[in-house]
Amino acid sequence: MEYKNLSLQIQETHQVLYQKAVKAVNTYITVRNWLIGCYIVEFEQNGADRAKYGAKLLQQLAKDIAIKGLTAPELSRCRQFYQCYLEILGSLTQEFQDFLPKKILGSATQILETKNSLKLPASYYQDLIKKVSFTHLVELIKIKDTTKRTFYEILVMKNTLSVRELEKQIATLAYERVGLSKNNEIAMAELQDKIVPANTEDAVKSIYFFDFLNLPNNHLINENVLEEALISHLETFILELGNGFCFEARQKRILIDDEYCFIDLVFYHRILKCHVLLELKVDKFKHEHLSQLNTYVAYYNHNEKREDDNPTIGILLCAEKGNQMVEYAMAGMTQKLFVSKYLVELPSKEILAKFIENELKNL
Repeated sequence: MEYKNLSLQIQETHQVLYQKAVKAVNTYITVRNWLIGCYIVEFEQNGADRAKYGAKLLQQLAKDIAIKGLTAPELSRCRQFYQCYLEILGSLTQEFQDFLPKKILGSATQILETKNSLKLPASYYQDLIKKVSFTHLVELIKIKDTTKRTFYEILVMKNTLSVRELEKQIATLAYERVGLSKNNEIAMAELQDKIVPANTEDAVKSIYFFDFLNLPNNHLINENVLEEALISHLETFILELGNGFCFEARQKRILIDDEYCFIDLVFYHRILKCHVLLELKVDKFKHEHLSQLNTYVAYYNHNEKREDDNPTIGILLCAEKGNQMVEYAMAGMTQKLFVSKYLVELPSKEILAKFIENELKNL
Protein backbone atom coordinates (compact mmCIF):
# COMPACT_ATOMS: atom_id res chain seq x y z
CA MET A 1 0.00 0.00 0.00
CA GLU A 2 1.34 3.41 -0.94
CA TYR A 3 1.07 6.31 1.50
CA LYS A 4 -1.45 8.07 -0.75
CA ASN A 5 -3.73 5.01 -0.60
CA LEU A 6 -3.28 4.78 3.17
CA SER A 7 -4.36 8.40 3.62
CA LEU A 8 -7.33 7.97 1.26
CA GLN A 9 -8.52 4.78 2.95
CA ILE A 10 -8.46 6.36 6.41
CA GLN A 11 -10.42 9.37 5.14
CA GLU A 12 -13.04 7.22 3.41
CA THR A 13 -13.43 4.93 6.42
CA HIS A 14 -13.77 7.90 8.75
CA GLN A 15 -16.41 9.54 6.57
CA VAL A 16 -18.55 6.42 6.23
CA LEU A 17 -18.47 5.50 9.92
CA TYR A 18 -18.80 9.12 11.01
CA GLN A 19 -22.02 9.41 9.01
CA LYS A 20 -23.31 6.18 10.52
CA ALA A 21 -22.49 7.43 14.03
CA VAL A 22 -24.32 10.72 13.47
CA LYS A 23 -27.36 8.93 12.05
CA ALA A 24 -27.38 6.50 14.98
CA VAL A 25 -27.28 9.29 17.55
CA ASN A 26 -30.03 11.21 15.75
CA THR A 27 -32.20 8.09 15.67
CA TYR A 28 -31.83 7.58 19.41
CA ILE A 29 -32.57 11.26 20.09
CA THR A 30 -35.73 11.08 17.98
CA VAL A 31 -37.02 7.89 19.56
CA ARG A 32 -36.15 9.07 23.08
CA ASN A 33 -38.14 12.27 22.58
CA TRP A 34 -41.06 10.36 21.06
CA LEU A 35 -41.10 8.00 24.06
CA ILE A 36 -40.93 10.91 26.50
CA GLY A 37 -43.90 12.50 24.75
CA CYS A 38 -45.74 9.20 24.95
CA TYR A 39 -45.12 8.87 28.71
CA ILE A 40 -46.34 12.42 29.33
CA VAL A 41 -49.54 11.98 27.30
CA GLU A 42 -50.27 8.66 28.98
CA PHE A 43 -49.82 10.20 32.44
CA GLU A 44 -51.99 13.20 31.59
CA GLN A 45 -54.75 10.87 30.44
CA ASN A 46 -54.53 8.03 32.95
CA GLY A 47 -52.10 8.99 35.76
CA ALA A 48 -53.47 8.11 39.18
CA ASP A 49 -52.29 11.40 40.72
CA ARG A 50 -52.36 13.58 37.61
CA ALA A 51 -54.79 16.09 39.17
CA LYS A 52 -52.14 16.92 41.78
CA TYR A 53 -49.84 18.48 39.17
CA GLY A 54 -52.25 19.95 36.62
CA ALA A 55 -50.80 22.78 34.53
CA LYS A 56 -47.52 22.66 36.51
CA LEU A 57 -46.74 19.08 35.46
CA LEU A 58 -44.00 19.86 32.94
CA GLN A 59 -42.28 22.43 35.14
CA GLN A 60 -42.19 19.97 38.05
CA LEU A 61 -41.12 17.11 35.81
CA ALA A 62 -38.25 19.12 34.29
CA LYS A 63 -37.05 20.02 37.77
CA ASP A 64 -37.19 16.44 39.07
CA ILE A 65 -35.55 14.65 36.13
CA ALA A 66 -32.80 17.31 35.85
CA ILE A 67 -31.66 16.15 32.38
CA LYS A 68 -29.73 18.62 30.24
CA GLY A 69 -31.92 20.05 27.50
CA LEU A 70 -35.20 18.67 28.84
CA THR A 71 -36.70 21.90 30.11
CA ALA A 72 -40.46 22.34 30.47
CA PRO A 73 -40.78 23.86 26.95
CA GLU A 74 -38.76 20.95 25.51
CA LEU A 75 -40.95 18.42 27.31
CA SER A 76 -43.95 20.18 25.79
CA ARG A 77 -42.28 19.84 22.40
CA CYS A 78 -41.77 16.09 22.99
CA ARG A 79 -45.46 15.77 23.77
CA GLN A 80 -46.36 17.65 20.59
CA PHE A 81 -43.97 15.45 18.60
CA TYR A 82 -45.58 12.27 19.92
CA GLN A 83 -49.09 13.51 19.18
CA CYS A 84 -48.08 14.62 15.70
CA TYR A 85 -46.20 11.41 14.84
CA LEU A 86 -48.20 8.72 16.60
CA GLU A 87 -47.59 6.54 13.51
CA ILE A 88 -44.00 5.98 14.65
CA LEU A 89 -45.46 3.40 17.05
CA GLY A 90 -45.83 0.87 14.22
CA SER A 91 -42.21 1.33 13.12
CA LEU A 92 -40.50 0.82 16.49
CA THR A 93 -38.14 -2.13 16.63
CA GLN A 94 -38.28 -4.52 19.58
CA GLU A 95 -35.36 -2.62 21.14
CA PHE A 96 -37.54 0.46 21.52
CA GLN A 97 -40.88 -1.29 22.12
CA ASP A 98 -39.41 -2.70 25.31
CA PHE A 99 -39.57 0.84 26.72
CA LEU A 100 -43.35 0.90 26.30
CA PRO A 101 -45.62 -0.82 28.84
CA LYS A 102 -48.39 -2.88 27.25
CA LYS A 103 -51.00 -0.48 28.61
CA ILE A 104 -49.45 2.41 26.66
CA LEU A 105 -49.15 0.28 23.55
CA GLY A 106 -52.85 -0.56 23.73
CA SER A 107 -54.12 3.00 24.22
CA ALA A 108 -51.78 4.37 21.54
CA THR A 109 -52.95 1.74 19.05
CA GLN A 110 -56.59 2.70 19.66
CA ILE A 111 -55.87 6.38 19.02
CA LEU A 112 -53.89 5.52 15.91
CA GLU A 113 -56.79 3.52 14.47
CA THR A 114 -59.08 6.54 14.66
CA LYS A 115 -56.51 9.13 13.58
CA ASN A 116 -57.01 10.65 10.16
CA SER A 117 -53.62 10.09 8.53
CA LEU A 118 -52.22 9.07 5.15
CA LYS A 119 -51.76 5.45 6.33
CA LEU A 120 -48.18 5.20 5.13
CA PRO A 121 -46.32 1.91 5.64
CA ALA A 122 -44.20 1.29 8.73
CA SER A 123 -41.08 1.33 6.55
CA TYR A 124 -41.77 5.00 5.75
CA TYR A 125 -41.57 5.97 9.43
CA GLN A 126 -38.51 3.77 9.92
CA ASP A 127 -36.79 5.80 7.21
CA LEU A 128 -38.10 8.99 8.79
CA ILE A 129 -36.48 8.42 12.18
CA LYS A 130 -33.24 7.29 10.54
CA LYS A 131 -32.88 9.99 7.91
CA VAL A 132 -34.56 13.03 9.47
CA SER A 133 -32.97 14.59 12.54
CA PHE A 134 -35.07 15.74 15.46
CA THR A 135 -33.99 19.31 14.68
CA HIS A 136 -35.76 18.92 11.32
CA LEU A 137 -38.77 17.32 12.99
CA VAL A 138 -39.10 20.33 15.30
CA GLU A 139 -39.77 22.42 12.20
CA LEU A 140 -42.06 19.80 10.67
CA ILE A 141 -44.39 19.50 13.67
CA LYS A 142 -45.29 23.16 13.19
CA ILE A 143 -47.10 22.16 9.98
CA LYS A 144 -50.66 21.15 10.83
CA ASP A 145 -51.71 19.78 7.44
CA THR A 146 -50.63 16.11 7.22
CA THR A 147 -50.22 16.05 3.44
CA LYS A 148 -48.18 19.22 3.43
CA ARG A 149 -45.97 17.93 6.24
CA THR A 150 -45.41 14.65 4.38
CA PHE A 151 -44.30 16.61 1.30
CA TYR A 152 -41.52 18.27 3.30
CA GLU A 153 -40.60 15.00 5.01
CA ILE A 154 -40.01 13.40 1.62
CA LEU A 155 -38.12 16.48 0.45
CA VAL A 156 -35.75 16.17 3.41
CA MET A 157 -35.28 12.40 3.05
CA LYS A 158 -34.61 12.51 -0.70
CA ASN A 159 -32.40 15.60 -0.76
CA THR A 160 -30.78 15.65 2.71
CA LEU A 161 -31.86 19.22 3.35
CA SER A 162 -30.20 21.19 6.12
CA VAL A 163 -32.56 22.68 8.69
CA ARG A 164 -31.90 26.13 7.26
CA GLU A 165 -32.79 24.89 3.77
CA LEU A 166 -35.96 23.25 5.10
CA GLU A 167 -36.99 26.51 6.76
CA LYS A 168 -36.33 28.31 3.48
CA GLN A 169 -38.46 25.88 1.46
CA ILE A 170 -41.35 26.18 3.93
CA ALA A 171 -41.09 29.97 4.02
CA THR A 172 -41.07 30.21 0.20
CA LEU A 173 -44.14 27.94 -0.07
CA ALA A 174 -42.46 25.10 -1.97
CA TYR A 175 -45.45 22.80 -1.33
CA GLU A 176 -47.93 25.30 -2.70
CA ARG A 177 -45.74 26.23 -5.68
CA VAL A 178 -45.31 22.61 -6.76
CA GLY A 179 -48.99 21.88 -6.20
CA LEU A 180 -50.15 24.85 -8.27
CA SER A 181 -47.80 24.24 -11.19
CA LYS A 182 -49.16 22.78 -14.44
CA ASN A 183 -46.65 19.92 -14.35
CA ASN A 184 -45.93 18.74 -10.81
CA GLU A 185 -43.09 16.42 -11.79
CA ILE A 186 -41.18 19.11 -13.69
CA ALA A 187 -41.76 21.62 -10.89
CA MET A 188 -40.50 19.11 -8.32
CA ALA A 189 -37.40 18.33 -10.40
CA GLU A 190 -36.62 22.04 -10.76
CA LEU A 191 -37.06 22.51 -7.02
CA GLN A 192 -34.69 19.64 -6.19
CA ASP A 193 -32.05 20.94 -8.62
CA LYS A 194 -31.82 24.17 -6.63
CA ILE A 195 -31.40 22.44 -3.27
CA VAL A 196 -27.89 22.20 -1.82
CA PRO A 197 -27.57 18.92 0.16
CA ALA A 198 -26.51 19.19 3.79
CA ASN A 199 -23.11 17.99 4.97
CA THR A 200 -22.80 15.42 7.74
CA GLU A 201 -21.23 18.14 9.88
CA ASP A 202 -24.49 20.10 9.73
CA ALA A 203 -26.24 17.34 11.64
CA VAL A 204 -23.65 17.55 14.41
CA LYS A 205 -24.48 21.24 14.85
CA SER A 206 -27.85 20.20 16.22
CA ILE A 207 -28.44 21.45 19.75
CA TYR A 208 -30.19 18.18 20.52
CA PHE A 209 -27.11 16.22 19.49
CA PHE A 210 -24.96 18.08 21.99
CA ASP A 211 -27.54 17.94 24.76
CA PHE A 212 -28.06 14.21 24.26
CA LEU A 213 -24.33 13.46 24.53
CA ASN A 214 -23.77 16.14 27.18
CA LEU A 215 -21.14 17.83 25.02
CA PRO A 216 -20.21 21.54 25.16
CA ASN A 217 -22.04 23.48 22.46
CA ASN A 218 -20.69 27.00 22.90
CA HIS A 219 -19.52 27.09 19.29
CA LEU A 220 -23.10 26.79 18.13
CA ILE A 221 -23.64 30.42 18.97
CA ASN A 222 -22.89 32.74 16.08
CA GLU A 223 -20.67 35.43 17.59
CA ASN A 224 -17.96 37.51 16.02
CA VAL A 225 -14.54 37.92 17.61
CA LEU A 226 -15.27 41.36 19.03
CA GLU A 227 -18.45 40.30 20.78
CA GLU A 228 -16.83 37.15 22.14
CA ALA A 229 -13.88 39.07 23.56
CA LEU A 230 -16.09 41.70 25.17
CA ILE A 231 -18.39 39.13 26.75
CA SER A 232 -15.42 37.24 28.20
CA HIS A 233 -14.05 40.40 29.80
CA LEU A 234 -17.48 41.64 30.84
CA GLU A 235 -18.16 38.46 32.81
CA THR A 236 -14.92 38.92 34.77
CA PHE A 237 -15.54 42.65 35.19
CA ILE A 238 -19.01 42.20 36.68
CA LEU A 239 -17.79 39.55 39.12
CA GLU A 240 -14.89 41.77 40.20
CA LEU A 241 -17.34 44.56 40.99
CA GLY A 242 -18.72 42.41 43.76
CA ASN A 243 -21.97 43.89 45.07
CA GLY A 244 -23.60 40.46 45.31
CA PHE A 245 -23.29 39.20 41.73
CA CYS A 246 -23.32 35.40 41.40
CA PHE A 247 -22.60 34.04 37.93
CA GLU A 248 -25.19 31.58 36.59
CA ALA A 249 -24.82 31.14 32.85
CA ARG A 250 -23.25 32.38 29.65
CA GLN A 251 -25.14 32.18 26.36
CA LYS A 252 -28.14 30.92 28.32
CA ARG A 253 -30.45 29.10 25.94
CA ILE A 254 -34.20 29.67 26.27
CA LEU A 255 -37.09 28.61 24.07
CA ILE A 256 -39.71 31.18 23.03
CA ASP A 257 -42.39 30.34 20.46
CA ASP A 258 -40.47 27.36 19.02
CA GLU A 259 -37.33 29.45 18.56
CA TYR A 260 -34.13 29.35 20.57
CA CYS A 261 -32.79 32.58 22.01
CA PHE A 262 -29.48 33.05 23.77
CA ILE A 263 -28.91 35.49 26.64
CA ASP A 264 -25.30 36.66 26.76
CA LEU A 265 -24.82 36.60 30.54
CA VAL A 266 -27.08 35.64 33.44
CA PHE A 267 -26.32 36.51 37.07
CA TYR A 268 -28.24 36.16 40.31
CA HIS A 269 -27.90 39.10 42.67
CA ARG A 270 -27.93 37.83 46.26
CA ILE A 271 -28.59 41.28 47.77
CA LEU A 272 -31.37 42.33 45.40
CA LYS A 273 -32.60 38.72 45.26
CA CYS A 274 -33.26 38.76 41.53
CA HIS A 275 -31.80 37.66 38.23
CA VAL A 276 -29.75 40.14 36.21
CA LEU A 277 -29.55 39.57 32.44
CA LEU A 278 -26.84 41.27 30.38
CA GLU A 279 -27.08 41.61 26.62
CA LEU A 280 -24.21 43.01 24.57
CA LYS A 281 -24.61 44.43 21.06
CA VAL A 282 -21.59 45.42 19.01
CA ASP A 283 -23.53 47.87 16.83
CA LYS A 284 -25.47 51.07 17.49
CA PHE A 285 -28.45 51.07 19.80
CA LYS A 286 -31.64 49.99 18.07
CA HIS A 287 -35.11 49.86 19.57
CA GLU A 288 -35.37 46.17 18.73
CA HIS A 289 -32.37 45.52 21.02
CA LEU A 290 -34.29 46.87 24.00
CA SER A 291 -37.44 45.06 22.89
CA GLN A 292 -35.46 41.80 22.75
CA LEU A 293 -34.04 42.37 26.24
CA ASN A 294 -37.49 43.15 27.62
CA THR A 295 -38.71 39.87 26.11
CA TYR A 296 -35.94 37.99 27.93
CA VAL A 297 -36.75 39.80 31.17
CA ALA A 298 -40.43 38.92 30.81
CA TYR A 299 -39.51 35.29 30.06
CA TYR A 300 -37.41 35.07 33.22
CA ASN A 301 -40.13 36.67 35.32
CA HIS A 302 -42.63 34.13 34.03
CA ASN A 303 -40.51 30.97 33.90
CA GLU A 304 -37.46 31.33 36.15
CA LYS A 305 -38.41 33.73 38.94
CA ARG A 306 -39.31 32.05 42.21
CA GLU A 307 -42.06 33.35 44.47
CA ASP A 308 -39.58 34.95 46.86
CA ASP A 309 -37.51 36.58 44.07
CA ASN A 310 -37.76 40.19 43.04
CA PRO A 311 -38.47 41.08 39.37
CA THR A 312 -35.72 40.35 36.87
CA ILE A 313 -33.47 43.20 35.71
CA GLY A 314 -32.03 43.47 32.22
CA ILE A 315 -28.98 45.49 31.19
CA LEU A 316 -28.35 46.33 27.55
CA LEU A 317 -24.87 47.40 26.45
CA CYS A 318 -24.20 48.75 22.97
CA ALA A 319 -20.53 48.83 22.08
CA GLU A 320 -20.05 50.62 18.81
CA LYS A 321 -16.79 52.58 18.89
CA GLY A 322 -17.35 56.19 19.83
CA ASN A 323 -20.90 55.60 21.01
CA GLN A 324 -21.12 53.47 24.16
CA MET A 325 -24.61 53.15 25.52
CA VAL A 326 -26.11 51.38 28.54
CA GLU A 327 -29.80 50.93 29.20
CA TYR A 328 -31.64 49.15 32.01
CA ALA A 329 -34.82 47.20 31.29
CA MET A 330 -37.27 46.97 34.17
CA ALA A 331 -40.20 45.13 32.62
CA GLY A 332 -42.93 44.50 35.15
CA MET A 333 -41.33 46.42 38.05
CA THR A 334 -43.87 48.18 40.25
CA GLN A 335 -42.07 48.42 43.60
CA LYS A 336 -40.64 51.93 43.92
CA LEU A 337 -38.54 50.92 46.91
CA PHE A 338 -36.94 48.07 45.00
CA VAL A 339 -36.24 50.27 41.98
CA SER A 340 -34.44 52.75 44.23
CA LYS A 341 -32.44 49.96 45.85
CA TYR A 342 -31.28 48.43 42.60
CA LEU A 343 -29.93 51.82 41.47
CA VAL A 344 -27.56 51.65 44.45
CA GLU A 345 -26.57 47.99 44.20
CA LEU A 346 -26.05 47.68 40.42
CA PRO A 347 -23.09 49.22 38.60
CA SER A 348 -23.96 52.64 37.22
CA LYS A 349 -24.42 53.34 33.54
CA GLU A 350 -21.27 55.46 33.66
CA ILE A 351 -19.16 52.58 35.03
CA LEU A 352 -20.43 50.15 32.40
CA ALA A 353 -19.98 52.66 29.57
CA LYS A 354 -16.43 53.35 30.75
CA PHE A 355 -15.71 49.61 30.78
CA ILE A 356 -16.88 49.25 27.16
CA GLU A 357 -14.88 52.27 26.08
CA ASN A 358 -11.69 50.92 27.64
CA GLU A 359 -12.19 47.46 26.18
CA LEU A 360 -12.73 48.83 22.69
CA LYS A 361 -9.48 50.78 22.92
CA ASN A 362 -7.60 47.57 23.67
CA LEU A 363 -9.12 45.49 20.85
